Amino acid sequence: MKRTSTAHVLLATAGLALALAGCSPEGGDEQAQNTSPSSATSTASQAPSSPKSEPPPSSSEAPAEPAQSRAEAEQPPPDPTYCTSGNLEVTLGQEEGAAGTVYRPLQFTNVGDVPCVLQGFPEVAYVAGDDGHQVGKSAEHNGEEGPALTLQPGEVAHSNVGFTQVLNYDESMCGPTEVRGLRVYPPKESASKYVEAPGLGCSRTDITGSHLSVTSIEKGPGGY
Repeated sequence: MKRTSTAHVLLATAGLALALAGCSPEGGDEQAQNTSPSSATSTASQAPSSPKSEPPPSSSEAPAEPAQSRAEAEQPPPDPTYCTSGNLEVTLGQEEGAAGTVYRPLQFTNVGDVPCVLQGFPEVAYVAGDDGHQVGKSAEHNGEEGPALTLQPGEVAHSNVGFTQVLNYDESMCGPTEVRGLRVYPPKESASKYVEAPGLGCSRTDITGSHLSVTSIEKGPGGY
């Protein structure tokens, strides 16, 4: 009976040893190797990604100029505020006789509230009839264009108009026609003024010379 018990004990001891061998660290290493890649992948996917750094701007490149300031720089400087027909009163001064021609100052008074600029020759022509149609040629420019002048409110400038004695022309070459006044365009203006000046003008536009002449604008009321 003792031998049988001893044999059973030895068999039990051997089985226990084999069981312990199955739980050895070698098996643990194999399990760790099987689970390690997935764990690493999971860890890597959870790691925050570092922001991508942009390269610093080149110091040789100038900052872009705003489009608005560039457009403003390309604009031409503003023109002076020229006198308009709306802020001018136009009249004729006293006449001064000469051989074959009468001269009268065509006066421009600033009746506006602000200063304005006059420069150059006004455009002057005879008109007739209720419709104010032009008679003959416009006035010829006499002399050179003067400098710009600033007309303060209430101030007067003038241009001398020469009225040629129409009866001194050959009638067939002149075509004398009754006129009732002048149409006047101030310099650099597209709206006209009417000035009463009844008389005679030449209706022919192919006459030698002109029945009217005009000088550049000057300071003051003029007169002789």
